[in-house]
Parts: sequence; structure tokens; C-alpha cells
Amino acid sequence: MTTMTEASVREFKMPDVGEGLTEAEILKWYVQPGDTVTDGQVVCEVETAKAAVELPIPYDGVVRELRFPEGTTVDVGTSIIAVEVAGAAPAEVPAQAPAAEPAQEEAEPQGRQPVLVGYGVSTSATKRRPRKGQEPAVPQAATALQSELNGHSASAVTAPAPAPAAGTDRPLAKPPVRKLAKDLGVDLTTVVPSGPDGIITREDVHAAVAATVAPQAPEPVTAPTPAATAPAPAPAVTYDGARETRVPVKGVRKATAAAMVGSAFTAPHVTEFVTVDVTRTMRLVEELKQDKDMQGLRVNPLLLIAKALLVAIKRNPEINASWDEASQEIVLKHYVNLGIAAATPRGLIVPNIKDAHAKTLPQLAEALGELVATAREGKTSPAAMQGGTVTITNVGVFGVDTGTPILNPGESAILAVGAIKLQPWVHKGKVKPRQVTTLALSFDHRLVDGELGSKVLADVAAVLEQPKRLITWA
Repeated sequence: MTTMTEASVREFKMPDVGEGLTEAEILKWYVQPGDTVTDGQVVCEVETAKAAVELPIPYDGVVRELRFPEGTTVDVGTSIIAVEVAGAAPAEVPAQAPAAEPAQEEAEPQGRQPVLVGYGVSTSATKRRPRKGQEPAVPQAATALQSELNGHSASAVTAPAPAPAAGTDRPLAKPPVRKLAKDLGVDLTTVVPSGPDGIITREDVHAAVAATVAPQAPEPVTAPTPAATAPAPAPAVTYDGARETRVPVKGVRKATAAAMVGSAFTAPHVTEFVTVDVTRTMRLVEELKQDKDMQGLRVNPLLLIAKALLVAIKRNPEINASWDEASQEIVLKHYVNLGIAAATPRGLIVPNIKDAHAKTLPQLAEALGELVATAREGKTSPAAMQGGTVTITNVGVFGVDTGTPILNPGESAILAVGAIKLQPWVHKGKVKPRQVTTLALSFDHRLVDGELGSKVLADVAAVLEQPKRLITWA
């Protein structure tokens, strides 16, 4: 006996993004119901706490339904699009299936699996869905629940102990919802699900909390009065919608805020400043623009500032390090992944140039150009933002003289470059208009003392004042 009810429909789920990320926001749909899609075609763009990435569909077919509108934050493992697969064979169903056995959720097709750019595939165990009219599952042992919470987003507990009673199943809920229920002390077996296929949502958990809290009244010491029998209503949070606008903090901006708070209150920051005459560097920039070896490459002051910092790190390698809190060790890096802070419409990101220390000037210029172009398009991959060792932030493009930058988490130093302006400057005993800028270097004082930080900043300034040191010091 066969059935063709839903055999040809595939549910494409939000892929496992890994690294502790459990949700993503749908930024844009590139397809609509009725559109034909092919294997590998990009169907939507999503934003995680790391970056915005595009998701390809892993099979051919026709879009039947978009499960969520643009701007919705969706948990990993949740179906986001239904596709009717062209020419799919009907699913075989045994003629005499046991009545007590619930139908299993359709497994993902073998071979190609949907994943976000820069992340691997997380293997999921098949989950069972409760049959209609079935009683809620009995509570699992605490050890089994903790095992799932500590695992990857899409992983399921395959051997819970003790085993559930016959004919019952575990409540369906995503790992973030399970964690929320655990934090609020809610037993998921008592929650009425409202999500598709009996999945418990965040709103269901909050509703369960409200249902248990609302009837409760404080125990009276004396005879209760009408005012004491019910809790006082919480003051309503209001704001003037005509005069104020509230913007939800999520995605890259939310992750950046959390990282900056963690960095500012974990690493003891020290910032030093130096003002330097960069007239000769600006002349060299103009000469390089005309050099045939640099044709077609992005040549600007930032390129030579980056090269100056790399030379300073080579002369003072101890600054290229990180602090290992767990083992209480300083980790010296023998490579430089140079981060470049980039402001994008979705927030501040810091992609880095891998092994920048080993690149020639043309190679460094090419890498900088690709990094900036990718960031502006919003296509920076999560891998491009991992593993940085030191960072440059160019606040001068906004006309700002300088600032006190906050370290990128896990790094030892960050160099802020101010605006380059014509200013009166004493040059060869006379006051002349010169191209001048102010540099600021913030560093982690746990592993970089004042002497080391000062040497690095002074070396950067010296190279920019006399760019021939790029040759003599390299």
C-alpha cells in the first residue's frame, strides 16, 4: 500500500549554523510560491550573530510555501520553505503498520545538505512526532535533558534514561526553547504547543509561566483584604510613537554589542596617542598609484599604515599575542591576521586578512580591496571574521581626529587612525603646512606593558614619518 499525500513535498529547514548560534533572521526571500528552483539555487539571505549569508536549496522543484516573512527570527531546525519536488517517487508505507507507532519525521535527503557558509554539517537523529490526540509525554530524566542542551542545535537525545512510558513521546521543542523553559522552571510536558506539528514555542513557555503566576497571591500574615488578594498590576511600558522610534537589537549588531561589553570589562585597556607628520607617506601613496606594479589595486594611506603596523609587529613580536584565561597563559602568535574594522548597514564587523605578515605590498593591497568590497556588499563570511590577532580602525574617514578604540575580543591591540589634515608643523626649523594625523593604540595591559605598547606605536609613527623605513626595517 502506498500514499502520495505529502511524499513529493520537501521541507527545507534553517541549517545548523554551529558555534553556539541557534537562530537566524530571514533578511530577504529571492523566490516566491510557484517559482521553480534548482539544486544549489540561492533562495534567501539570512543574518546570524556572525554575518549575513545566502542559503542554497538542496533539490529541484517548485516552491509551495514560504513559512516565514522577511524580518522573522527563526530557530535552527525549523522549516522555512516547502518545495514540491518534481518527479519524486511516492513514499512507501507498510500495509500493516503497528497502531501504537507514531509517524516519523521525514529525514533530510542523503548527499548534499544545507549549511551556512563557513560552517560544517551537524548530523541530526530522526525525531518522532506525536500522533493526534496522544497524551503529552512523561518528563525525561534531568540527565537526558541536559545532554541535549549541551549538544549542537540540531542534535537530539537518542538514548534517554529512563525510557518513556509506552505510547508516549518527548515534547517537541527547539534547544533555545528548552533552555528558556529550564531557566524559568517550566515543565515542557505541561505546556500546550501552538507551533506547527505540535512544536512548543517561546510564546507557549511564557504563556505557561503567566498561567501559573497569575492565580498565585502572597500568603497573608493577617486577615486578607480585597487589595491583598490580587497582585498589583505591573506598570505598563509606554513611549511616544510619534516622537520616538525603537529599533530591535539583533543579528550582527547584537553580537557586536555583547562582544564589546565583554572586551571592555574583561581586558584592562590602555590607550596611547602620537601625532605624526605623514607628508612623505602621502607623497609615496601618489607615486604608488602611478606604479605599473600597483595598477588596478586599491592604493590609499590605509595600505601604508597597515604595512607600517606589520613592520612594527615584526620588530616587537610580543605584542602579537592573546590571553588564555583558562590556563592563565600568554599565547604568542607567529602569524598576523590583520583585522580591518568595517562599518556596514548591519553594524560593525571586523574581517581580517589571513597571514598578512607574509604578503608583499601588492598582495596586501589586493587583499584590502577584496575585504572592503565584500564588507560593503554584506557578503563577509563568518570564517573571514575569525582568528584575528590585531586590528586597525580608520576613524579618519569620518573626519575624526582620533579615539580610544576597544579591543576586538581575543586580540591584544587595536590601532585607531585619525583624519589626515594640513596643519602648521615645525619642519626643518620652520613652521610649514604639513599633512598630520594622530594615531591611538589600545592594548591589553595583562600581556602588553607600557614599554612594549609605546615601542609599537612609536615604530608605526616612525615608518609613516619616514616611509623609507619600510625597506630598511623590513
